[in-house]
Amino acid sequence: MTDRDVTMTDRDARETRTPTGWTLSPALAGAVVVGVIAVVAAFVMSRVEPALVGAPLLLAAALAWDRRPSADVVITSSASYGEEAGTAADGIAAVTVHLRSGATERPDALQLRLALGGSAPMDAVVTPRAADRATGLVPLVHTGPQRLAAVEARAIGADAVWVSEPGEQAVVERVVRPRQAPVRSLPLPARLLGLTGQHVSTRPGDGGEFRDIDLFHPGDRLRRIDWRATARAGREGELYVRRTTATSDAAVHLVVDARDDVTGVVADWSRAYPRPAVSSLDIAREAASSLAVAYAAVGDRIGFDDLGESRRVLPPRAGARHRERVLRAIELTTATGSAFQRVRSPRLSPGALVFVLGTFLDDQPATLALTWRAAGHRVIAVDVLPARDAGDLAARERLALRTIELERTLRLDQLQAGGVELLRWPDASSREAGLRALTAGGRRR
Repeated sequence: MTDRDVTMTDRDARETRTPTGWTLSPALAGAVVVGVIAVVAAFVMSRVEPALVGAPLLLAAALAWDRRPSADVVITSSASYGEEAGTAADGIAAVTVHLRSGATERPDALQLRLALGGSAPMDAVVTPRAADRATGLVPLVHTGPQRLAAVEARAIGADAVWVSEPGEQAVVERVVRPRQAPVRSLPLPARLLGLTGQHVSTRPGDGGEFRDIDLFHPGDRLRRIDWRATARAGREGELYVRRTTATSDAAVHLVVDARDDVTGVVADWSRAYPRPAVSSLDIAREAASSLAVAYAAVGDRIGFDDLGESRRVLPPRAGARHRERVLRAIELTTATGSAFQRVRSPRLSPGALVFVLGTFLDDQPATLALTWRAAGHRVIAVDVLPARDAGDLAARERLALRTIELERTLRLDQLQAGGVELLRWPDASSREAGLRALTAGGRRR
């Protein structure tokens, strides 16, 4: 993955200027409380030792109160990605963070909270000079919209007595394009209903392979007259024409189930910050974009639908501009995390080829696939769930995973029993073999 595979949704340097006021830190309150207790204890016990402890604390608290900053601090935070951050290695983005503070009294330090990629936020206290330029490397494991960096900071005054409110968070977000795998075999619908294209249909027309020789009828073109067949027939007043099969295109619908996004590590399914790994939605984006490019290259009409978003529907059309719209919609597909249920199944073009890409961990994509198959469409279920790793699971969690796997297996068997064909995408070898089998046996000539 190179820099050209990253589409910018924001400008390279996102800068925020936030004027914030100063507040007392718990250090001053602690110094006052300890100092008062020590002085009272010295008076009660008639000993000077506690007073030697409490008096310096009270004096330091008084000096800190007197040294309160007179003006609000302005924290300028920015994060950049691109040429300013330097070139990154394959699959790694370099992010540069700049933090600058402006006030009458320069703060002693800056408290920085930085989140890189999908990792948990990190807190650090750095000097203003060190915070002016901090560089971090973010692994580009996932595709689609993602947050490369999020940074916020607050100023710390002298002796950490006065601290400012946190400034506005500066965020760098990018859209990483999915990789497009080569697709050498393209399954087609059982019947081709289009009028133009590169596929040979079963209807007589222009542009296809030789069909038969028939008598000349009104409406036949003169250039199709076969003079050799006419001479061999030897019948006066009868002309024979060569008939060919017409070429046609296919209507292909790509339906992505983006309601969930899980990796192969089962222990990370419930974690807020999972470990970097390729997820099911990454595989679905790769499969959808690869199929879209392959079918668009042969002149077929492609459409897109997202089961997690009811408004992101693109009807099947042809052309380079529509192909880019479909690819952009695939890139922007994100996991919603909500159990969105379709009241009605999306309407498809007659005789369409439907690819349903999902994990099939619930019944909704399977129900829609069976509904489309019953309506006469050819439906291919593309399994994008990565290979499961249950190494970190407890015994009870392993039993729950086994139950989920059994339900998913029964769901896939039900799909195949209903006429829906199955294709597993993560494994390249099985993917190629599956596509060849679907191309060879899926269409009636």
